[in-house]
Amino acid sequence: MTPQTKAQWRQIALAARDAVSEHTRNTETAALITHIRSVIVDGSTVCAYVPTRTEPGSTDLLDAVAEIAQRVLLPITGEPGPLSWVQYSGTDGLRPAKYGIREPVGPVLPPETLSDVECMLIPALAVDLRGTRLGRGAGFYDRTLGSVGPQTRLVAIVRDSELVETLPADDHDIPMGWALTPGGGLTRLQGD
Repeated sequence: MTPQTKAQWRQIALAARDAVSEHTRNTETAALITHIRSVIVDGSTVCAYVPTRTEPGSTDLLDAVAEIAQRVLLPITGEPGPLSWVQYSGTDGLRPAKYGIREPVGPVLPPETLSDVECMLIPALAVDLRGTRLGRGAGFYDRTLGSVGPQTRLVAIVRDSELVETLPADDHDIPMGWALTPGGGLTRLQGD
């Protein structure tokens, strides 16, 4: 049976992620690192995130991004609303935070910083061929993506099996332009 609601999709995606072995996660991270140069322009400003245990990637992927980009900005969570951002200074500058994630420590950057970002690497449980992104449901990215400039490349990072034909979409969903998967590399999404 095909899931019909976002909640059903989330339940299935989270269960599948829990079943991924450490060996598979390490192999996926290595593959994502080989693909990252096709995503990021040398010397650019990139928004990224610290992957959780079940998300594709690792801090090794984050360090690979930092080797290419001039600046890497990572989100910090607070009250419901748009995400705040702090410049990444290496894994030693990360601390445990809400939702079982790690966040950077440092000065919080003003919201207008996002207008100059060339690429935003975005976590997703799944993304469809139209660019509809399925997040965890808290809405942090939905409230943030409206602040990025039109030049910003929005890239959802998912496993190959999480790039699906279609997902349920809401009016407030901002479509991703690209998906990055371990097996397929960078894939252009169609949009509406």
